[in-house]
Amino acid sequence: MDVSGGSGQPRPGNDESAEPHTDPTAPAGGPVRPGDAPTAGRPEPAQAPERREDPDRTDEHKVSGDHEDTGDPGEPGNPTGPSDHTAAPSPAPDTEARPQHPTPPEDPRSSDRAAPDDKHPERAHAHAASGQGTPPPRPPRPPRGPGGGLLMGRPFGVPVYVGPSWFLVAALITWVFGGQLERVLPDLGAARYLVSLFFAVAFYGSVLVHELAHTVVALRFKLPVRRIQLQFFGGVSEIEKEAETPGREFLLAFSGPLLSLVLGGVFYLALQPVERGTVLGVLLAALMISNLVVAAFNLLPGLPLDGGRMLRAVVWKISGRPMTGTVAAAWVGRALAVSVLIGLPLVSQSTTFGAGPDTSVGVDTVTDALLAAIIAAIIWTGAGNSLRMARLREHLPELRARTLTRRAVPVETNTSLAEALRRANDAGARALVVVDGHGAPLSLVRESAIAGVPEHRRPWVYASELAQDLTDGMRVSAELAGEDLLNALRATPATEYLVVEETGEIYGVLSAADVERAFVRAMARPSASA
Repeated sequence: MDVSGGSGQPRPGNDESAEPHTDPTAPAGGPVRPGDAPTAGRPEPAQAPERREDPDRTDEHKVSGDHEDTGDPGEPGNPTGPSDHTAAPSPAPDTEARPQHPTPPEDPRSSDRAAPDDKHPERAHAHAASGQGTPPPRPPRPPRGPGGGLLMGRPFGVPVYVGPSWFLVAALITWVFGGQLERVLPDLGAARYLVSLFFAVAFYGSVLVHELAHTVVALRFKLPVRRIQLQFFGGVSEIEKEAETPGREFLLAFSGPLLSLVLGGVFYLALQPVERGTVLGVLLAALMISNLVVAAFNLLPGLPLDGGRMLRAVVWKISGRPMTGTVAAAWVGRALAVSVLIGLPLVSQSTTFGAGPDTSVGVDTVTDALLAAIIAAIIWTGAGNSLRMARLREHLPELRARTLTRRAVPVETNTSLAEALRRANDAGARALVVVDGHGAPLSLVRESAIAGVPEHRRPWVYASELAQDLTDGMRVSAELAGEDLLNALRATPATEYLVVEETGEIYGVLSAADVERAFVRAMARPSASA
């Protein structure tokens, strides 16, 4: 089976709330007027020029710009979050009288008038969620597969992992098959469990060959394969992109069951010259039957099985819309899950009719019902995940760095936070970029850090003190969109990114919180091609 797979608005003019805002467009208490130049050292507030230093200033008011990357083992179980960010606690509301605040510019989305000197009037201003000092949401991520495990090798350059659940299944197969060998080969004694363990390993070797068939075809079609995972319920080939045509989708899905059928034929031919009733004969027969069962099960026409992907390809070809194929195959998969849940115990029970009184019949019935419930749950969940993945891939192109970028203003390292916010407010910007004397970007002022600075202290705080140094991964192209954009954000987890044009010109600042909100809105809309 293969898997293709705080902040706030600018303060309104009526000043209804006395709480500090985290938006860089919010005016600071005591803004620095154009005629007031700060003295050497800390900048002086305009209201009290005789004050030489901030009496409240202590080191505890500084907000750290570090963030901890929790890591991502590659799977995507993902997960597994990209990073954990810590912001300073929100200050208590200041009840003292404050100077009048300038009225912020109107949201360009609700007015046709662009901000002065706006070189990019088409740029949308993303809204930030309300709240003080709250860590921003993590960048959205496509659904990811199960976690890692024991690395077994890299055939064709694709890592193969054995999940922890495999050892549980191997032990179960060894125990069950060992009990069957006791009836077929009673002379083996305790050695039957060694033979049974060999069968468990050989069976999962066949499953690996099944998944390698998917991998080879995917690589032939230039589809990247993240890894192969052997786990509780067989194996998964994690293919990162969808096939471009329904024909390729069909071949990609059919390759696995086809090779399982071939393996079944190979074991059948190998069984012919072997004497029945021997250890080798029993092993070859068991491997032949197990590969035929794997092929037949995976050919069932419902997602997430290979047969469901084949059905998706057929409906895609007929309708011309891949999402239509996914919806059809997913619902067939759900119907299949219900059929397995009800039908498997009934079929198993019908085979016991007329068998006479046997105390093991009740135990077998419960075991079959439990097995049916597990298989049905896996199929039902997989079908739902396939629907969500398809909807995600359909809406990903709507995420464009250019349209989500916030307008930004450059400030030098010795600019006070109050003055920087005043400039941002006048320009209709919602982000600050710290630059050197030549205009080259050095760092990005973190929105969450601004939330931890009370407005009456902002004239004594440099904007650069609240900034995070730029790294190569924090510079993203304005042309990025969809999955490429998400991959860039996942590669370097951060709260803000500097968006640049192809010429290197600063376009603005992209907030991970804005991407998250746009992603959620896109996923909430119904699919147009369903």
